[in-house]
Amino acid sequence: QTGKKRKIEAKRLQTGKRKRQERYMAFSENKKKEKNKPFRVAMIGHKRVPSREGGVEVVVWELATRLRDQGFDVECYNRAGYRMKHSDYDRIPGKPGYYRDGVRILITPTVSNGKLNAIIYSFFATVRALFGRYDVIHFHAEGPCLMCWLPKLFGIRVVATIHGLDWQRAKWGHFASRMLQAGEKMAARHADEVIVLSENLQEYFLERYGRETHFIPNGIARPQRMEAKEITERWGLAKDDYIMTLCRIVPEKGLHYLLEAFREIPTDKKLLLAGGPSNAVEYYEEIKALAAQDDRVILAGLVEGRTLSELLSNAYVFALPSDVEGMSISLLEAMSYGNCCLVSDIKESTEVVEDHAAVFRKGDVPDLKKHLEELLDHPEEVEHYRESAADYICGKYNWDDVVERTKELYFG
Repeated sequence: QTGKKRKIEAKRLQTGKRKRQERYMAFSENKKKEKNKPFRVAMIGHKRVPSREGGVEVVVWELATRLRDQGFDVECYNRAGYRMKHSDYDRIPGKPGYYRDGVRILITPTVSNGKLNAIIYSFFATVRALFGRYDVIHFHAEGPCLMCWLPKLFGIRVVATIHGLDWQRAKWGHFASRMLQAGEKMAARHADEVIVLSENLQEYFLERYGRETHFIPNGIARPQRMEAKEITERWGLAKDDYIMTLCRIVPEKGLHYLLEAFREIPTDKKLLLAGGPSNAVEYYEEIKALAAQDDRVILAGLVEGRTLSELLSNAYVFALPSDVEGMSISLLEAMSYGNCCLVSDIKESTEVVEDHAAVFRKGDVPDLKKHLEELLDHPEEVEHYRESAADYICGKYNWDDVVERTKELYFG
C-alpha cells in the first residue's frame, strides 16, 4: 500500500511540474503576442562585451547577438574598469543608456581588487537586474552565481552556466576559492537550469550535488583564413614560422611548461604567446622573465580582429598546455582555422579534440618537448591533423544549435 501511495505521489509531482512548465511557456508566448513585448534576458558574469578578455566574454556575446537577431531584448552587465570608453558604444535616439550592435550594455560598479571584483560586481548587477523586468537572468561562471538565489526570491527565472571549476585555478587564494565554491553550490541549489560545458562537469555536479545539468558545449563558426600581412609587419612572421598559443596568462594555462619545453628544442621557429595577464600579475611577471631568456619567444599581448585571424591562419602548431580548462574557445577557434593542435590530456580538452589533435601528459615537460619535436621533425604529421581539424570541429560545435538549446531552458 505504501509503495502504491509513493507512486501516486510521484506521478502527482511530475504532473504538477509539467503543468507549471506549460503555464510558464503559455505566459511567455502570450506576453510576446498580446503585449507585443520581447522576451527580456539579462547576462551577468562577464567582464566586458564585446571583448576577448576570456572565454566567458566570447560566449556571452555570441549568445546575446544571436538572441537579438531572433527578437529578444538582451542586456549585458559589464564591469566598470575594463578598458572600454564611451566612444566604443552606440547611442540610440529615444533609448537611454549605451548600446553595442543593438545590445544594451549596463556598466556595473565594482572594486579593482581581483579577488573581490566578481563578487562585488555580481551583487550590484543582480540588485539592479531585479528592477529590469527580465523574464530570465542568465548568470555566467561560478563567482557571479553567488547571487543567483536573490532573483528567485522575486520569482524571476534563473539560468546558470558553469564554464569551469574556477576554484581549482591556481591564481585564487583560500578565501576566493571558498567563495567560488559557494557560487557553484548556489547554482546547484537555486538555479532553475544549470548549463555545463563538458561531460566531465556534468558528472561532477551529479556526483557532488545530485543535480541534473544540461551539457551544452560552446559553438564555433567557420572563419575566413587570411594571409600574413600585419603579423609580418609587426613581428616578421610568415606562414608556418611559429608555434602559438592563445589564452589568459594565468598559472592554470601551463605556459611555463611550454616555455621550458620550447627552450630545449633547437629550431628556427618562434613561439608566440597571445593573451593578457588577467589578475595573475605575479605569474605574468614570471612568464615575462622566462620569455626574456629566449629571443625566439614573442609576447604578443591581447590580440583581436585581423591580427588574431592572421595568427590563427598561419601558425605551424597551436599549443594548449592547460592544467585546468572549462571549454576552451581558443582551442575551438584554432581547429576551425585548420590548425594542427597539441593539447594536454585533461578531459575538457580531449573531449573536444578526440583523435584530431596531438595529446601530451598534463604538466609533463619532457613529454610536451617530445611531442613538439615530433611535430617539428614530421611536417606530414602536422598536415594529417590539419586536413580534418576544421571540418570536424565546425561539424561538431555550432552556435545556432547552442542558442536553440539555451532558448529551450529560458522558456522552461
